[in-house]
Amino acid sequence: MAKRVFDQFCSRERKLTFYVRLTQISLLILFFGLWETASRLQWIDGLLFSSPSRVVGLLIEKIADGTMLIHTWVTVWETVIGFLLGTVLGTSIAALIWFSPFLSRVLDPYIVVLNSLPKVALGPLFIVALGPGMMSIIATTLSITVIITILVIYNSFREVDPNFIKVVQIFGGNRRTVFRKVVLPASYPTIVSTLKVNVGLSWVGVIVGEYLVSKQGLGYLIIYGFQVFNFTLVIGSLFIIAIAATMMYQGVAYLEGKLVGRKQ
Repeated sequence: MAKRVFDQFCSRERKLTFYVRLTQISLLILFFGLWETASRLQWIDGLLFSSPSRVVGLLIEKIADGTMLIHTWVTVWETVIGFLLGTVLGTSIAALIWFSPFLSRVLDPYIVVLNSLPKVALGPLFIVALGPGMMSIIATTLSITVIITILVIYNSFREVDPNFIKVVQIFGGNRRTVFRKVVLPASYPTIVSTLKVNVGLSWVGVIVGEYLVSKQGLGYLIIYGFQVFNFTLVIGSLFIIAIAATMMYQGVAYLEGKLVGRKQ
């Protein structure tokens, strides 16, 4: 009886998943079909909004001559570095603050102010301090990712069930043992969720940085396309960013499944 109910449940879930995927693909095809039709029939200005066929043609041309691959590689590389550094630095600082209540009270107002500040405004300062290159782009990315990582993970550390901490302390565990045995494992889901958030923030930081200083990368292509009024190039670059960011996000989601699933 239980097995039959379980099989029926699985069958319903598979059907639901199939119809969800079918609807998603249909919406995508409908969107591109309407876009192409609107451009060909001049319902929209093809110069401004381009069309799927023009975008695909441009991307094939740029990929064939190697231009798009170079720009994509530069942006992905900068994003991965900013993402990893932002996550590691943010988590390390959150752990340091958790270990020192004094430091927590000292830094609290500064973190609040930095979190409220529009980090993009710091871009010109990074350019002056670090030069117009990759360092400025990564610094812009870190300014966006580190503070939010600190806030989220530190709050997660603080919200760990105090009863678990007391049990370890009763058995003689010091603060380091409490962190290693209780606080850090209990915060795995939050840390992994922060990785997902940082994927999007890292892309924002890198693209903004490339707007400001870069001569390579997808952000540079977007600005260049805007300056020469080539919106097919702008939309094509956005299309590549969407694909790359989705792949990165799915990679983090896979990591989440492994870590959190194994923990459960």
